[in-house]
Amino acid sequence: MNGCSVFCVSDHTGVTVEAVARSVLAQFPRLECSLITLPFIDSADKAQAAAARIAATPSALVFSTLTDPSLRVPFHHAGLKLFDVFELIAPAVESALGEVAIPSGGRTHGMANNYEARMDAVNFALNLDDGLNPQRLGQADLILVGVSRVGKTPSALYLALQHGLRVANYPLTPDDLERDSLPGVLLDHLPRLRALTLSPERLAAIRQARYPDSRYASLAQCREELAAAERLFKRHALPVIDTTRMSVEEIAARLRNQS
Repeated sequence: MNGCSVFCVSDHTGVTVEAVARSVLAQFPRLECSLITLPFIDSADKAQAAAARIAATPSALVFSTLTDPSLRVPFHHAGLKLFDVFELIAPAVESALGEVAIPSGGRTHGMANNYEARMDAVNFALNLDDGLNPQRLGQADLILVGVSRVGKTPSALYLALQHGLRVANYPLTPDDLERDSLPGVLLDHLPRLRALTLSPERLAAIRQARYPDSRYASLAQCREELAAAERLFKRHALPVIDTTRMSVEEIAARLRNQS
């Protein structure tokens, strides 16, 4: 099978099962699979309709996080290749803990999961994006520093939305990079500073897409800025993450691990 259709079925948003499916399928690089997410399959009628749709698709695989066992029945009856996270893992966990699992949908990403704190953190990240409102840096859990386009803003927003962390980001400008020290506004917050960098080639490609054929996007300019930033990071002994080959999820995980 050189290709396949993969359906991610969930009784809630589908975020978890889609992440699981992508991680598993990454282990099969010779396959070209299309991913279709079917969220909010939270009733018998919806499950029956989803199973019928998938059964009509040749070579389909189904990954699911259906917490109610009855919702999995139509998929089994349709003879589908179903890989349900709870069905595969929960029995082993029950055995290990000596406890019976109590199915309940929506707990992972539901409203009870610190919704207000996460929205507050998102607003904080937006209000302190790109060096804005530096007088509020003392309120940040983390402060991301680096040259333009190394991934500071998406990392800050991801940490806010997914983990409720208040993350500011501060860009190092060419003027900052000419000095022997980080900007004074950052020096009072050194324990919370985290530096991001990446390869000059990757930075040039990112900048080229936004400002084609500009000095800002030139490989020479990117090399110069990154080298100057690295000197500042070393001077102040900042933890540094190279984002060249990382997704925003990987960057966020490493930042949390450092905090």
